[in-house]
Amino acid sequence: MSAYNFLGLVNDVNRRLNEVELTSVNFPSATGFYSASKDSINSALQYMGQNQFEWPFNHVLQEKTLTAGTIRYNYESNAKTIDFDSFRIKRNDTFNNTTQKLRIISYEDYLDNYLDDEYNTANTSIRSLPKVVFRTPNQGFGVHPAPNNAYVLVYEYYKLTVDLANATDVPTFPEQFRSVIVDGAMYYAYTFRGNTQDATLHLQKFDDGIKDMRTLYINRYDYVRDTRITRDTFVNMRVG
Repeated sequence: MSAYNFLGLVNDVNRRLNEVELTSVNFPSATGFYSASKDSINSALQYMGQNQFEWPFNHVLQEKTLTAGTIRYNYESNAKTIDFDSFRIKRNDTFNNTTQKLRIISYEDYLDNYLDDEYNTANTSIRSLPKVVFRTPNQGFGVHPAPNNAYVLVYEYYKLTVDLANATDVPTFPEQFRSVIVDGAMYYAYTFRGNTQDATLHLQKFDDGIKDMRTLYINRYDYVRDTRITRDTFVNMRVG
């Protein structure tokens, strides 16, 4: 089997359709069906990324150094969904702070209770270690109080699926799902060729493969322990 990269995946499609395989030399200049074959791989990857927002292989642990006096910050450019329950200030012995998890408040709560601090930049005494985080309407977040030091903020998010471009680019999806990617690409390849019947069959295989992936990585349930039965209740049950 060829390498697990953009070139290898495109050639998987070419082999299934009995087409000549591309090489690293002619891959960049591929035209016609071969260009469509490249597009089909990226379309399959985008479909998989849009089908489920929080694939674990798209998870990112992000660190951002805060700026003293600055409350609002932008998301990372590749962020798809942000886990606001994960925001914390990292321990820093220089600033003498321990790790501090930030409490979530709504944007409306921030506007109602803390907005003036955003414009009261001359009063440095109101700056401190941030305690809360809020989501802003413009793809960003804010912290309060405004930091008085360059604290390191840690949070987690899931990144967008990025199109492959170069022959050696590797998808974020693990190689064990190579066949799922190719099944999806075959749907787009057959659609390009006007073969509706085979396209429909491969779309069903593609969706079934994604469902299996979701079963493995998404449909999990936390262990729940029922604490309603107390020791006294248990004793009474035994006595009765």
